[in-house]
Amino acid sequence: MSKIKLMDELLSNKIAAGEVVERCASVVKELVENSIDAKATEIKIDLREVGTRSIKVTDNGIGMDKEDAVMAFNRHATSKLKTEDDLFHIETLGFRGEALASIASVSEITLKTANGTVGTLVRIAGGKVLEVSSSDARRGTTIEVENLFYNTPARLKHMKSFYTELASITEYVNKIALSYPNIKFVLTNNGSTLLNTDGSANLLKVIKAVFGLEVARKMIPIEGEEEDYKVNGYMTYPEIHKSSRNGIVTLVNGRVVRNQELNRMINDSYHSYKPDNRYPIVVINIEVDPSLIDVNIHPTKMDIQFSKIENLLALVQTLIKNNLQQRNHTPKIEAQQVQKPKVEQLNITLSKKDSQMDISSQENATDHVFQVREDISSYSPLTIDPFYEQEEDVHLQEKIEPRKFKQLYPVGVVHATYIVCQNEEGMTLIDQHAAKERCNYEHFKKRLGEVNQNSIRPLLPLTYEFPTNEFIILKENFSMLRDMGFEIEEFGVSSIIIKKHPTWLPTGQEKEATLHILEAVIAFEKNFTIEKFNEKVATMLSCKLAIKANDYIDEQEVEKLLEDLEHCENPFHCPHGRPTMIHFSKEELEKLFKRSGF
Repeated sequence: MSKIKLMDELLSNKIAAGEVVERCASVVKELVENSIDAKATEIKIDLREVGTRSIKVTDNGIGMDKEDAVMAFNRHATSKLKTEDDLFHIETLGFRGEALASIASVSEITLKTANGTVGTLVRIAGGKVLEVSSSDARRGTTIEVENLFYNTPARLKHMKSFYTELASITEYVNKIALSYPNIKFVLTNNGSTLLNTDGSANLLKVIKAVFGLEVARKMIPIEGEEEDYKVNGYMTYPEIHKSSRNGIVTLVNGRVVRNQELNRMINDSYHSYKPDNRYPIVVINIEVDPSLIDVNIHPTKMDIQFSKIENLLALVQTLIKNNLQQRNHTPKIEAQQVQKPKVEQLNITLSKKDSQMDISSQENATDHVFQVREDISSYSPLTIDPFYEQEEDVHLQEKIEPRKFKQLYPVGVVHATYIVCQNEEGMTLIDQHAAKERCNYEHFKKRLGEVNQNSIRPLLPLTYEFPTNEFIILKENFSMLRDMGFEIEEFGVSSIIIKKHPTWLPTGQEKEATLHILEAVIAFEKNFTIEKFNEKVATMLSCKLAIKANDYIDEQEVEKLLEDLEHCENPFHCPHGRPTMIHFSKEELEKLFKRSGF
């Protein structure tokens, strides 16, 4: 007797749901993408208990007739792919035909849809059709998913906390709203509005709704193209950054995607403009021929592979770096007047049995707050700003500020660390260590990139001893070190001797600087590239050999430091992304001392 049998359709749908419907956010994603494919211009997502009780998505799209409304819940039923060739030219967000069948198998669904002439109602529970009847003929579709995972208790038991589930849903809706600024999105949970965009096709307004007004004001537009890719969007000034990568939003042909290489390139393009453990806020939309990408990698359709990805990475890197280099990035001290909030308290209640989570915005009675605008706190998907209820237009600064700062005149040093300077525009504080780091970094980076390295013979050869494993790595890289200008040889067991070194090593610190370079060679045993090595060496030497805080420097050294800083490509940040200077405008100083009205 045969042991192999065809699997029951309901069982196969439940198995498929394990991949397609991982959590409440997965359901929201699939339903919203269907609404977008249906050419909706308004989409409303209503949640009850963050979706565990109910997820309701309403749109004004083209709707369906009775036959399609029933057929849509069959597995592999889709209107988006007709031939095998269509799989290589996908222009819709959905195409697999698995989502509705998978969702229906683990929930209770009510569908109301109409194409403008006839309305249909379909009720399904656990994958079984309970009712098909006529409904109102309002054009569009409303689909409500209730009691998700009610018949798969193991999946329900292992769902994340309410806060985590809501954060995941909000993150996705935020990103899809950024992808389609021409669509009005409204997201609510238990009646509280979490996101409301106007569908005006103004991406900057959506950025304001998602990230807040302060971020929107600090956005730089980017746009460019090459033979295969067209890129546009916004990037933040380097002083605006987050503790996580969630602020990097990559969109491809309107699809929210994730690609590690692309995200890494975006973050690396900000190198030395921000701390290494912080991440920028960047919204980039990529337009490309569908035949050059593959989204059919995972059922979630978020992972993506690019053809000619090197061209895309080079384009994105060039756009970001050019915009960073064309602007003055000196953080400014501002006297900010904080108005009392118009809304004293806003509660978002997540109720399940007796548990509740309240997120409240309490009234702030502080009259004036003075702050350095060089950082913002990490964005939370539940952040709602009560200070800006009214509609505000967000305007970009059209004028590009000069790269270099105006001439500064030193007047003293505070705590042997901060150089106090002045000019006609106000007062500037300079961190002597960070400034010297930047000067050293650009000096070493330039010299490391030179083809012909001049060498000098020290009075006494430099000798170093290493553990055997590290000595082997160094020995394998002798040729590279010789190209850099070192005359290097073995010197006994696990030891090396350097008879010549490059002339650009700092005088009096040749032995220490050489050791740092050798340690960098050892550290790059794996994934070695000359570009990464040069970057590592330049960053390390710039820090190790810079003036330290609490090191006294005289007037001549201060003037030389300011002169060197002025000639730097990026004088505003140290190689680790910290600011080298902070500016107090004359007007803001007067406000701080109450010499002029607010």
